[in-house]
Amino acid sequence: MSALLEVRGVSVSFDGFKAINDLSFAIAPGEMRAVIGPNGAGKTTFMDIITGKTRPDQGEVLWGDLSASLLKMSEAAIAQMGIGRKFQRPTVFEDQSVRDNLRMSLKKPRGPIAALLDSISEVDTARIAELAHETGLEDHLDERAGTLSRGQKQWLELGMLLAQDPQLLLVDEPAAGMTNEERVHTTDLLKRVAANHAVIVVEHDMEFVRNLDCKVTVLHEGAVLAEGTLDHVMADERVIEVYLGR
Repeated sequence: MSALLEVRGVSVSFDGFKAINDLSFAIAPGEMRAVIGPNGAGKTTFMDIITGKTRPDQGEVLWGDLSASLLKMSEAAIAQMGIGRKFQRPTVFEDQSVRDNLRMSLKKPRGPIAALLDSISEVDTARIAELAHETGLEDHLDERAGTLSRGQKQWLELGMLLAQDPQLLLVDEPAAGMTNEERVHTTDLLKRVAANHAVIVVEHDMEFVRNLDCKVTVLHEGAVLAEGTLDHVMADERVIEVYLGR
Protein backbone atom coordinates (compact mmCIF):
# COMPACT_ATOMS: atom_id res chain seq x y z
CA MET A 1 0.00 0.00 0.00
CA SER A 2 1.37 3.43 -0.93
CA ALA A 3 1.99 5.96 1.83
CA LEU A 4 -0.61 8.60 2.64
CA LEU A 5 2.13 10.82 4.11
CA GLU A 6 5.85 10.47 3.50
CA VAL A 7 8.57 12.54 5.14
CA ARG A 8 11.91 12.14 3.37
CA GLY A 9 15.28 13.25 4.72
CA VAL A 10 13.92 16.28 6.57
CA SER A 11 16.20 18.46 8.69
CA VAL A 12 15.60 21.76 10.48
CA SER A 13 17.81 23.83 12.77
CA PHE A 14 16.96 26.61 15.21
CA ASP A 15 19.86 28.90 16.15
CA GLY A 16 22.35 26.15 15.33
CA PHE A 17 20.44 23.42 17.19
CA LYS A 18 19.33 20.59 14.89
CA ALA A 19 15.78 19.89 16.05
CA ILE A 20 15.10 17.44 13.20
CA ASN A 21 18.02 15.52 11.70
CA ASP A 22 17.56 13.70 8.36
CA LEU A 23 14.20 12.32 9.50
CA SER A 24 12.27 9.92 7.28
CA PHE A 25 8.81 8.62 8.16
CA ALA A 26 5.79 7.20 6.34
CA ILE A 27 2.24 6.31 7.32
CA ALA A 28 -0.34 4.44 5.24
CA PRO A 29 -4.04 5.28 4.86
CA GLY A 30 -6.03 3.92 7.80
CA GLU A 31 -2.93 3.27 9.93
CA MET A 32 -2.50 4.26 13.57
CA ARG A 33 1.04 5.08 14.69
CA ALA A 34 2.32 6.08 18.11
CA VAL A 35 5.32 8.43 18.21
CA ILE A 36 7.31 8.42 21.43
CA GLY A 37 10.63 9.80 22.60
CA PRO A 38 12.20 11.74 25.47
CA ASN A 39 11.74 15.50 25.87
CA GLY A 40 13.59 17.33 23.12
CA ALA A 41 13.40 14.38 20.72
CA GLY A 42 11.72 16.51 18.05
CA LYS A 43 8.13 15.26 18.34
CA THR A 44 6.47 18.70 18.31
CA THR A 45 8.72 20.02 15.54
CA PHE A 46 7.91 16.89 13.52
CA MET A 47 4.19 17.74 13.74
CA ASP A 48 4.90 21.42 13.05
CA ILE A 49 6.62 20.46 9.79
CA ILE A 50 3.75 18.23 8.65
CA THR A 51 1.18 20.97 9.29
CA GLY A 52 3.24 23.75 7.70
CA LYS A 53 3.94 25.68 10.90
CA THR A 54 7.68 25.09 10.50
CA ARG A 55 9.54 24.92 7.17
CA PRO A 56 12.46 22.49 7.08
CA ASP A 57 15.93 23.42 5.81
CA GLN A 58 16.00 20.36 3.58
CA GLY A 59 13.98 17.28 2.66
CA GLU A 60 10.51 16.55 1.32
CA VAL A 61 7.04 16.09 2.81
CA LEU A 62 4.77 14.33 0.34
CA TRP A 63 1.02 13.79 0.54
CA GLY A 64 -1.48 11.44 -1.10
CA ASP A 65 -1.51 9.35 -4.26
CA LEU A 66 -0.04 12.20 -6.31
CA SER A 67 2.80 12.83 -3.82
CA ALA A 68 1.92 16.53 -3.58
CA SER A 69 4.56 18.57 -1.75
CA LEU A 70 3.20 19.99 1.50
CA LEU A 71 6.21 22.30 1.71
CA LYS A 72 4.70 24.46 -1.03
CA MET A 73 1.41 24.91 0.84
CA SER A 74 0.20 27.23 3.60
CA GLU A 75 -1.05 25.88 6.94
CA ALA A 76 -4.63 26.52 5.80
CA ALA A 77 -4.10 24.70 2.50
CA ILE A 78 -2.56 21.71 4.31
CA ALA A 79 -5.60 21.55 6.63
CA GLN A 80 -7.88 21.67 3.58
CA MET A 81 -5.90 18.81 2.02
CA GLY A 82 -7.09 16.63 4.90
CA ILE A 83 -4.60 16.92 7.77
CA GLY A 84 -6.07 17.78 11.18
CA ARG A 85 -4.14 18.45 14.39
CA LYS A 86 -5.23 18.27 18.00
CA PHE A 87 -2.94 19.98 20.48
CA GLN A 88 -2.34 18.76 24.04
CA ARG A 89 -4.46 21.53 25.58
CA PRO A 90 -8.06 21.30 24.33
CA THR A 91 -9.15 24.30 22.25
CA VAL A 92 -12.93 24.41 22.13
CA PHE A 93 -15.38 27.33 22.11
CA GLU A 94 -16.16 27.20 25.82
CA ASP A 95 -19.12 29.62 25.75
CA GLN A 96 -20.85 27.65 22.98
CA SER A 97 -22.76 24.39 23.35
CA VAL A 98 -21.25 21.08 22.34
CA ARG A 99 -23.73 21.03 19.46
CA ASP A 100 -22.63 24.46 18.21
CA ASN A 101 -18.94 23.53 18.51
CA LEU A 102 -19.57 20.58 16.22
CA ARG A 103 -21.81 22.58 13.87
CA MET A 104 -19.18 25.31 13.41
CA SER A 105 -16.57 22.66 12.61
CA LEU A 106 -18.51 20.92 9.82
CA LYS A 107 -16.76 20.86 6.46
CA LYS A 108 -18.73 23.52 4.59
CA PRO A 109 -17.99 26.55 2.38
CA ARG A 110 -16.38 29.41 4.33
CA GLY A 111 -16.48 33.14 3.78
CA PRO A 112 -18.81 36.14 4.28
CA ILE A 113 -21.57 34.95 1.89
CA ALA A 114 -21.55 31.44 3.34
CA ALA A 115 -21.76 32.93 6.86
CA LEU A 116 -24.79 35.05 5.92
CA LEU A 117 -26.55 32.07 4.39
CA ASP A 118 -25.48 29.66 7.12
CA SER A 119 -28.26 27.28 8.02
CA ILE A 120 -28.32 23.79 9.40
CA SER A 121 -29.59 21.09 7.08
CA GLU A 122 -30.90 17.64 7.90
CA VAL A 123 -27.59 16.25 6.71
CA ASP A 124 -25.76 18.58 9.12
CA THR A 125 -28.03 17.57 12.01
CA ALA A 126 -27.45 13.89 11.27
CA ARG A 127 -23.68 14.40 11.06
CA ILE A 128 -23.62 16.27 14.40
CA ALA A 129 -25.56 13.43 16.03
CA GLU A 130 -23.15 10.90 14.50
CA LEU A 131 -20.10 12.79 15.78
CA ALA A 132 -21.62 13.15 19.25
CA HIS A 133 -22.33 9.42 19.36
CA GLU A 134 -18.84 8.55 18.11
CA THR A 135 -17.17 10.69 20.78
CA GLY A 136 -19.55 9.67 23.58
CA LEU A 137 -21.02 13.16 23.97
CA GLU A 138 -24.58 12.49 22.79
CA ASP A 139 -25.96 13.26 26.25
CA HIS A 140 -24.07 16.58 26.43
CA LEU A 141 -25.04 18.24 23.13
CA ASP A 142 -26.87 21.14 24.76
CA GLU A 143 -24.31 21.71 27.52
CA ARG A 144 -21.85 24.57 27.35
CA ALA A 145 -18.45 23.22 26.31
CA GLY A 146 -16.78 25.06 29.21
CA THR A 147 -18.60 22.85 31.71
CA LEU A 148 -17.17 19.60 30.32
CA SER A 149 -14.38 17.67 32.05
CA ARG A 150 -10.90 17.81 30.54
CA GLY A 151 -11.41 14.37 29.01
CA GLN A 152 -14.75 15.36 27.48
CA LYS A 153 -13.17 18.51 26.02
CA GLN A 154 -10.53 16.30 24.40
CA TRP A 155 -13.28 14.15 22.87
CA LEU A 156 -15.16 17.23 21.68
CA GLU A 157 -12.03 18.56 20.00
CA LEU A 158 -11.53 15.19 18.31
CA GLY A 159 -15.15 15.39 17.16
CA MET A 160 -14.50 18.88 15.79
CA LEU A 161 -11.51 17.55 13.86
CA LEU A 162 -13.54 14.64 12.51
CA ALA A 163 -16.22 17.11 11.40
CA GLN A 164 -13.63 18.43 8.91
CA ASP A 165 -13.40 14.92 7.40
CA PRO A 166 -9.59 14.67 7.54
CA GLN A 167 -7.60 11.78 6.13
CA LEU A 168 -4.87 12.13 8.77
CA LEU A 169 -5.19 13.21 12.41
CA LEU A 170 -2.20 14.32 14.50
CA VAL A 171 -3.06 13.92 18.18
CA ASP A 172 -0.75 15.32 20.86
CA GLU A 173 -0.73 13.59 24.28
CA PRO A 174 -4.43 12.73 24.40
CA ALA A 175 -4.17 10.95 27.77
CA ALA A 176 -2.74 13.93 29.67
CA GLY A 177 -4.77 14.86 32.76
CA MET A 178 -7.43 12.18 32.26
CA THR A 179 -9.00 9.81 34.75
CA ASN A 180 -8.52 6.07 34.18
CA GLU A 181 -12.08 5.79 32.87
CA GLU A 182 -11.50 8.66 30.44
CA ARG A 183 -8.25 7.08 29.24
CA VAL A 184 -10.06 3.83 28.42
CA HIS A 185 -12.72 5.77 26.50
CA THR A 186 -10.03 7.74 24.65
CA THR A 187 -8.20 4.55 23.66
CA ASP A 188 -11.42 3.07 22.28
CA LEU A 189 -12.26 6.32 20.49
CA LEU A 190 -8.86 6.55 18.78
CA LYS A 191 -9.10 2.91 17.68
CA ARG A 192 -12.51 3.58 16.14
CA VAL A 193 -11.21 6.71 14.43
CA ALA A 194 -8.26 4.74 13.03
CA ALA A 195 -10.67 2.36 11.29
CA ASN A 196 -11.33 5.11 8.72
CA HIS A 197 -8.48 7.60 9.13
CA ALA A 198 -4.73 7.58 9.53
CA VAL A 199 -3.82 8.67 13.07
CA ILE A 200 -0.48 9.74 14.55
CA VAL A 201 -0.54 9.82 18.36
CA VAL A 202 2.33 11.56 20.18
CA GLU A 203 2.34 10.29 23.75
CA HIS A 204 4.58 9.94 26.82
CA ASP A 205 2.41 7.43 28.67
CA MET A 206 3.68 3.95 27.79
CA GLU A 207 0.64 2.17 29.26
CA PHE A 208 -1.62 4.26 27.02
CA VAL A 209 0.60 3.50 24.00
CA ARG A 210 0.49 -0.21 24.80
CA ASN A 211 -3.31 -0.17 24.86
CA LEU A 212 -3.40 1.48 21.43
CA ASP A 213 -1.77 -1.74 20.14
CA CYS A 214 -0.16 -0.15 17.08
CA LYS A 215 3.24 0.33 15.47
CA VAL A 216 5.52 2.64 17.44
CA THR A 217 8.14 5.09 16.14
CA VAL A 218 10.80 6.25 18.61
CA LEU A 219 12.36 9.66 17.97
CA HIS A 220 15.66 10.76 19.48
CA GLU A 221 17.66 13.89 18.66
CA GLY A 222 15.36 14.61 15.73
CA ALA A 223 15.74 11.23 14.00
CA VAL A 224 14.02 7.84 14.02
CA LEU A 225 15.81 5.64 16.55
CA ALA A 226 13.62 2.53 16.31
CA GLU A 227 10.28 1.29 14.93
CA GLY A 228 8.10 -1.71 15.61
CA THR A 229 5.79 -2.98 18.33
CA LEU A 230 6.11 -1.36 21.74
CA ASP A 231 7.75 -4.52 23.14
CA HIS A 232 10.20 -4.58 20.24
CA VAL A 233 11.32 -0.95 20.58
CA MET A 234 11.48 -1.02 24.38
CA ALA A 235 13.80 -4.04 24.17
CA ASP A 236 16.16 -2.14 21.86
CA GLU A 237 19.40 -1.33 23.69
CA ARG A 238 19.57 2.13 22.07
CA VAL A 239 16.05 2.95 23.29
CA ILE A 240 16.83 1.66 26.79
CA GLU A 241 19.92 3.87 26.88
CA VAL A 242 17.94 6.94 25.77
CA TYR A 243 15.14 6.41 28.30
CA LEU A 244 17.14 5.07 31.22
CA GLY A 245 20.41 6.89 30.59
CA ARG A 246 22.64 3.88 30.57
